[in-house]
Amino acid sequence: MELVLYAEKEAGEKLMNILLKDDIVSRANVISRDAGILGKSGVYIRIIGSEEQCGRALELAKDLAVEVKGEEREEVLRILKSEDEKMLSGFSGIF
Repeated sequence: MELVLYAEKEAGEKLMNILLKDDIVSRANVISRDAGILGKSGVYIRIIGSEEQCGRALELAKDLAVEVKGEEREEVLRILKSEDEKMLSGFSGIF
């Protein structure tokens, strides 16, 4: 399962600390990116994990962030996956 959250800058930093310290969510793949990738202030937080991990992340984010849905979610995921592919292609030159 893949979850995308949006938070204002300060709330995003606080939420990342909470997510990474949580016993359940910290086992998932949790990354944050500046929301400037879509011309917004704040941060996007992507969680890739089980339903339990993503559900817990939503619980913890209740007062700090909102779930990103629809077209905006798809655009954020497209950009993040493109960045991942570029990074991985760079590593292939090392080996």
